Amino acid sequence: MTTLDTAPAPPRAGPAPVLDGQRPPGEMFLVGLFVALPTLALFAAVPLAWGWGLGWLDVALAVAFYAVSCLGVTVGFHRYFTHGAFKAKRPLRIALAIAGSLSLQGSVLDWVGDHRRHHAFSDKEGDPHSPWLHGTGPAALITGFWHAHLGWLFNRDLTNMKRFAPDLLADRDIQRVDRAFPLIVVVSLLGPALIGGLVTMSWWGALTALFWAGFVRVAVLHHVTWSINSICHIWGERPFASRDKSANVWWLAVLSCGESWHNLHHADPTCARHGVKKGQIDISAVVIRGFEKLGWAFDVRWPTTRRLERLSATKARS
Repeated sequence: MTTLDTAPAPPRAGPAPVLDGQRPPGEMFLVGLFVALPTLALFAAVPLAWGWGLGWLDVALAVAFYAVSCLGVTVGFHRYFTHGAFKAKRPLRIALAIAGSLSLQGSVLDWVGDHRRHHAFSDKEGDPHSPWLHGTGPAALITGFWHAHLGWLFNRDLTNMKRFAPDLLADRDIQRVDRAFPLIVVVSLLGPALIGGLVTMSWWGALTALFWAGFVRVAVLHHVTWSINSICHIWGERPFASRDKSANVWWLAVLSCGESWHNLHHADPTCARHGVKKGQIDISAVVIRGFEKLGWAFDVRWPTTRRLERLSATKARS
């Protein structure tokens, strides 16, 4: 007979589930819309530039908005919020969350939760966007490439934020930015149009700025970011030991602001610098260094010679 003294202990709480329900149909429609519209604009860009020309104002706006939104993703969403490669003062934290949201790659919570899940299961079952889950043959890799680059966005499964982003759920500032994502989307697209219209004092100036610095800029950044998931997990050099297929792809380095030095990142995820060898351009690391010198960022996890040598030696032994 069981007495109070011998009663079984309650079961220990295990880790929270990986997934937390599914996206509603309306949200899936919006995902499709914000994938399709910029991509269609990208396809139209070459004939339009050939037929109508491309003004310097549109180029300047596109480059400026690309730089801010790309660094918002690489420095903010990725190296800071996802991996804690440095600590940041409150104004910088909020600014990075807003800048990353301008990329139209999802809200800060969604982006960080999905990426932390990617690292937890990198190139294994559970990874939301690995290209290696369909096999290793040519047909399987084509399927895997499509899934890693774009197809995974249409998976309705939701990452469990209580498991993968509890720190951000508890952060009131980040919660406010997350809820403001629809407004930030509007600003990201109509901001260039407003500037273009005011500078040229014409509706045509507003329209061309919307096209080039809005939709085309978003499309280029989308496909550069998605290429890290697809290209940088299939092809490239692997000088450091990691548990997956992550690789360095040099020709994506500038457009990705240094994210394509992907092998070192997976070998040492919390490192603030990804391009650690001579000649490896890493714009994000330069920006973080600037924030550090200004006193806005601190406790930066810079790579050490000893750590890099150990990772290289481990790779050589394997």
